[in-house]
Amino acid sequence: MDKLVRKAQKGDDKAFIKLFQLYEEDMYRMAFVYVKNEVDALDVVQETAYRAFKNIETIKKPKYVKTWLIRIAITCSLDLLKKNKNVVPLIPDYEQFMGAEADPLAAITLKEMIEKLNEEEKSTVLLRFYEGYSFKEIAETLSIPLGTAKSILYRAMGKMRKEYEGGEKDESYQAGDQ
Repeated sequence: MDKLVRKAQKGDDKAFIKLFQLYEEDMYRMAFVYVKNEVDALDVVQETAYRAFKNIETIKKPKYVKTWLIRIAITCSLDLLKKNKNVVPLIPDYEQFMGAEADPLAAITLKEMIEKLNEEEKSTVLLRFYEGYSFKEIAETLSIPLGTAKSILYRAMGKMRKEYEGGEKDESYQAGDQ
C-alpha cells in the first residue's frame, strides 16, 4: 500500500487509479447514503477522484489513504447537498446499503431516525455502524478530536433511542391513558 501511494504521489496515474479503485465502492456507499440517488452518488465519486488526484501529495501516512478518501467523499456529498438544497428527493432508497432487515417497518423507522440527525451525527453513525470504523478512525475521517467523535455518536444514539421510544409510546398508549 505504501509503495502504491508513493508512486501516485510522484505522478504515476496508473498507481492512483489502482489505489482509487480499491476504495471506490466504499466511497460510493458513503456518498449514496448522503445524496440518496445513484446519479448524484456517482457524481460525488467522480468529484472525489478529481480532488484526491489533485491533492494526493498531501497524504502524510499512506496507511490512512482510505480514511482520507472517505473524508473527501463526505465533503463532496455535503457540498452537493448544499448546492442542491432546494431539491427534494422523492424516494429515499438506500436500504440496500443498510443491510437486510427482517422487519421492513424497522428498516423504515431506522432510516427515518437517521435522516433526522444533523450531518455530523449522521456521519458518525454511518461510519461506526455501516462502515465499521473505530472511534479513532471516525475522529481522523471527520477531523475531530476522539472525545468529540464519541460524544457525537452517543448524542446521536440518544436522539435515535428517544425517537424510537417516543414512537413506541404513541402507538401503544391510547389517548385516555396519557
